[in-house]
Amino acid sequence: MLISEIFYSLQGEGELTGVPSVFVRTSGCNLRCNWCDTPYASWNPEGEQFEVPEIVARVQTHGAAKHVVLTGGEPMIAPQIHELAFQLKEGGYHLTIETAATVPPRGIACDLASLSPKLAHSAPDARLDDIWRAKHEALRRQPAVIAEWIAWCADYQLKFVVSSEADVAEIETLLRETECAVPPHKILLMPEGTTLETLRARAAWLSELCKARGFRYAHRLHVELYGNKRGT
Repeated sequence: MLISEIFYSLQGEGELTGVPSVFVRTSGCNLRCNWCDTPYASWNPEGEQFEVPEIVARVQTHGAAKHVVLTGGEPMIAPQIHELAFQLKEGGYHLTIETAATVPPRGIACDLASLSPKLAHSAPDARLDDIWRAKHEALRRQPAVIAEWIAWCADYQLKFVVSSEADVAEIETLLRETECAVPPHKILLMPEGTTLETLRARAAWLSELCKARGFRYAHRLHVELYGNKRGT
């Protein structure tokens, strides 16, 4: 499978923020989010081919790690992702899968499903042709798939990238369409941005919005600690 990078860092987003984790970033994505912060694993997939045992061996070199995060790109389209998840779970790791929730779990091993459905503002710009833009729009919103993940995985979080207050109406509509009783504290709103200045500017109104609705504000710790760069 094509792997963009494997690295040991602190989880920067979601309920496990701050937890030391090994990240396995697959390369390749079925979406093209305009603001994607890992274009080397999505818009322009790059990396190295690894067999599953090689990936597991790389993870095991970080002896203190008890958590592994499968991320991307979109890890759920990677060949052998189910076998990789199974072997990591068998190895005793807590396993988070970070996915846009456009592909169903199909029995994959998972402790925390970090579901990040893409909102309308993710639509790719004129860098892509009409065919890709139509594909992105058709795939990005899959309430039935979200419901499958919620039913399957032992735990889950719904993490949304938010760029304006108007995004909240779209989020609430999508949640209703899943027909799942999602507690507000399982809904994490994260400001869109790759710099501290942008994140802090949006945090001012987003934090108040979270307080008003009972949602959880999602910090981006890795940007604060390391900046927006690979291997963090």
